[in-house]
Amino acid sequence: MTQHSRDTPQFYLTAPSPCPYLPGRHERKVFTHLVGDKAGDLNDLLTHGGFRRSQSIAYRPACDQCRACVSVRVVANEFRPSRNFRKILARNADVIGEQRSAVPTSEQYSVFRAYLDRRHRHGGMADMTVLDYAMMVEDSHVETRIIEYRKRNVDSGITGRGEDLIAVALTDVLSDGLSMVYSFFEPSEQSRSLGTFMILDHITRARRLGLPYVYLGYWIEGSKKMDYKGRFLPQQRLAPSGWLRIDASGEVLTEPQD
Repeated sequence: MTQHSRDTPQFYLTAPSPCPYLPGRHERKVFTHLVGDKAGDLNDLLTHGGFRRSQSIAYRPACDQCRACVSVRVVANEFRPSRNFRKILARNADVIGEQRSAVPTSEQYSVFRAYLDRRHRHGGMADMTVLDYAMMVEDSHVETRIIEYRKRNVDSGITGRGEDLIAVALTDVLSDGLSMVYSFFEPSEQSRSLGTFMILDHITRARRLGLPYVYLGYWIEGSKKMDYKGRFLPQQRLAPSGWLRIDASGEVLTEPQD
């Protein structure tokens, strides 16, 4: 890669491929590389414009005749958990989340492998090896953290650490929020609703850090895989006119947000 391409991002368009979320449709993506000293600033700017990061790539859907993928971010300081969310928080009161540097471990990969085998064995990531996982975690030129979630043990009150690893989140720290790049959990613990719990925990973490948003990626109405993101209200959804606010009742406010 030349110095020019490091300092001035070049954008590329993928060929059409079957959409993994909406049957019968095809997807295309526009993408660029996140490398060099300006990668963090570029990632911030592109995330505000609806891009997502995957390793050293920032991408956004660019599908012909389809705009189903909508970038969403939760308004952290105004979020109040619903009754169902409070139940999930109580169900996981014995879980400790610990922020770590983005360094892959064999313990993380064990949970990751179990998660893929149980929930996504036919997906595009199904064949990922331990080296692929390491690359997913380490190939980042922006501020990235790992949040490990562990069950409490008898010493947790003293050490602040848990024992069994049951969930992991790979998270970017942006200027205005936390971006949840990828998360996974031990499938034998699915009754805990750990995917939802990790989002709730990130909302709390953003609030503590004084960051206004938690970026969840793409909400896709009608997709079982992505529709759940619409439950975290209030939130903002990116439209051609800017970020539109969806309040706690689900009402869309038409005034674009900054």
